[in-house]
Amino acid sequence: MIHPKLFERVLGLANLGLVVLDSSQNIVLWNQWMASHSGWSASRVQGNELFDLIPELRGQRLEQAVHTALVNNLPTQLPQALNRTPFALYPTGTWGGERMEQGVSVTPFTEGKERYCLIEVSDVSTTVGRERQLRGQAEALRAQSYVDGLTGIANRRHFDVALDRELRRAHRNGNELSLLLMDIDSFKAYNDHFGHQQGDACLSLVAEAFAGMLQRPADLAARYGGEEFAAVLPDTGLVQAQQHAEAIRACIAALAITHAPAAVRNHVTMSIGVASFDKTRLADAESLLGAADRALYAAKHAGRDCVVVDSVQDAAA
Repeated sequence: MIHPKLFERVLGLANLGLVVLDSSQNIVLWNQWMASHSGWSASRVQGNELFDLIPELRGQRLEQAVHTALVNNLPTQLPQALNRTPFALYPTGTWGGERMEQGVSVTPFTEGKERYCLIEVSDVSTTVGRERQLRGQAEALRAQSYVDGLTGIANRRHFDVALDRELRRAHRNGNELSLLLMDIDSFKAYNDHFGHQQGDACLSLVAEAFAGMLQRPADLAARYGGEEFAAVLPDTGLVQAQQHAEAIRACIAALAITHAPAAVRNHVTMSIGVASFDKTRLADAESLLGAADRALYAAKHAGRDCVVVDSVQDAAA
């Protein structure tokens, strides 16, 4: 048999909170860990009904768990995500600050003919903090995987996901959907003349201006690759998309970025191809991109710095 003083010392050394309630929910045991982190000594709380002593616990999951243990003789592990800080417990020596995150379990047991329940409380702040940090890092990595490292707008991967999502929505709900493909005119000449560092700066300026022209939350501005950009425009028909494209073209021209001497124009300009979702002809990403790309090619051959709409759709309109 364990000597009472040895038992008391073991309880005092335990690195978790131990609370024992009798069948009337009165506190029979409140170990040193609970005293250190609550500021309430065992002598102060023993004999008190737990939920009278701590009214904020009434109606909470812990009260239900205690009832289940004492009446139904069933243990409970409180879900930590829904019961983060049931007790007002703080790191040793700090009061009134941020409560420690807690893991709580309730276990019934009998001694003689008396029913009791043991409440175990552990400090999971470090574990929870680490999990939050890891989740934050994962979210940051996920966000970075969708962002172009140079320009800060959506990258090709993000564009592909968004286009697929909006195409499915267009099929399902019959919504309009348009796509813009655009290319900086004579960008190779710009890079050859000014160098790649200045070329990167030019791409960033163009991307910022282009993205700033898309005001609706659902619109997506993306870097498609190299000096090519793209826009996904949900709930947008061909005529409206053409108007958006013309506004973007004018915005880029208005930046008045000095071009290379070998370029067609003195300032950096952009050619844009426009295509819209069509259930009978442009119903998937490949065909829609192909139509927009053909329109972009036509814009290049029309002298650059212009907007061209998919020819079949334009004729139909």
